[in-house]
Amino acid sequence: MNSVTMCLLLRFYRRIRKFFLILMAVFLFPAVQCFSQQTHMQLSLDEVIDIAQSQSLQAIIAKHRFRQGYWEYRTHIAEFRPSLNMDLQFPRFNRAIETIRNADGSYSFSYVSENRAQASLDMTQNVGFTGGSIFVQSDLTRMDEFGDDNTTTYISAPLRIGYRQPLNGYNELKWKRKIEPAKYEEAKKEYVEQMEQVAERAVRLFFDLALAQLNIDISEINFQNADTLYKIAHGRYNLGTIAEDELYQMELSYLNADTELKQSRIDLEINKFELRSFLGYNENVDIELVIPVKTPELEVEVDRALGLAKQNNPSLLNLEIQLLEASRQVAESKAEKGLDADLFASFGLTQSDISLSGSYQNPEDQQIIQLGASFPILDWGLGRGRYRMAQSNQEVVRTQVQQAEIDFEQEVMLTVMQFNLQENMLMTAAKSDTVAQMRYDVAKQRFLIGKIDVLDLNVARQEKDVARRGYIAALRNYWQFFYDLRRLTLYNFIEEKTLTADFDELLK
Repeated sequence: MNSVTMCLLLRFYRRIRKFFLILMAVFLFPAVQCFSQQTHMQLSLDEVIDIAQSQSLQAIIAKHRFRQGYWEYRTHIAEFRPSLNMDLQFPRFNRAIETIRNADGSYSFSYVSENRAQASLDMTQNVGFTGGSIFVQSDLTRMDEFGDDNTTTYISAPLRIGYRQPLNGYNELKWKRKIEPAKYEEAKKEYVEQMEQVAERAVRLFFDLALAQLNIDISEINFQNADTLYKIAHGRYNLGTIAEDELYQMELSYLNADTELKQSRIDLEINKFELRSFLGYNENVDIELVIPVKTPELEVEVDRALGLAKQNNPSLLNLEIQLLEASRQVAESKAEKGLDADLFASFGLTQSDISLSGSYQNPEDQQIIQLGASFPILDWGLGRGRYRMAQSNQEVVRTQVQQAEIDFEQEVMLTVMQFNLQENMLMTAAKSDTVAQMRYDVAKQRFLIGKIDVLDLNVARQEKDVARRGYIAALRNYWQFFYDLRRLTLYNFIEEKTLTADFDELLK
């Protein structure tokens, strides 16, 4: 190959190299930039719970559910406050031939051409004690009649005071006053309970990731130990101090440790993704957990926890609301099957004149008293059937409520007993972890000097790993039962106070 060809090839190689360097820079720069922007966070269990309760999707949904309950309660309050309404009827033009009945009973036809406009102001106040309503009205009507003699008439009612009262014995406002405040109280307690449910899920995801972190540490140590021991076993096999099957056993342990390490890395990323997603973080946030090493020394009395649960838990309040709703349905169906009567009475002033000012001068009295009633003559037992169904439903609800109360008390008692056991179980798990680690260290040294075989070493390693994972599992159980107990009682046993929230802040 001559010098010219060599020169051309060298120049071509340099250009290709430069092209690939530029191409690599283009593709690697975003990855490097993304990596440089990644945020590393070390979070404790309390910090994970606080973040979850402030910005997780589940917490945001709970916030809006409370707001819905609040506005339902505000709507109920508004029903007991005066309401002011204005009705406007814009000019209504009517041109037609209408039928008129004469005094002698005959009919005649009249040509009508008129225009009418009306405005009224109406203030109403519901009366919760009776279920009726008081109203105050004022209205003005203008009538224009067109024809040979165009006339305009104003009809005014400057003031009209009246009262409406249903007489069927069912007072809907009275029942709402019993039920709606209880529903709002339930909404507040449900929000606090849902925050504890967020905490419970945060605990579960926290320890899922904590276990994945531990598995990475265990897998890396096991892989390094397996690699070292396999190399030692290979040297001993060459010296003839161990059998071939023992060498294969060490090689198998090395391969298993490699597989376990790769799988634990995948599990770690999966659990990081789940916790990040729950907390509302994207993939640029890398989370490392700080495992809690201390737990509060608590011994919860069953009777005390049961009393707090009955006082604070929204489930029991919901059972009371169910009983009230069932009783309301019985009262309503009982009223519908009998006499349905309404009383209407009003007193007012009225006047008419061809001028607007004249229609308000020297008004005359206007009184209306009306009593209307309706009652079934033949309904084929429809009203009675509805009443009986409502009574049966009330008995069903009462039975379900009694059973639900028994189940709830059992759940509280079992949760308290299980929680009180967790501290001893955690201490046992911690001691087992320490002993298993010491046993493995001794077994490893004995293997190195040829006192035990590889099977005994693998047993010690497996017991060490099981004990370490068992300690994390005991920690998980402790905090899960702790927050489960908080959710049932809505009480903080560490700070000795009832759980609540800043509800005014939630409405902003």
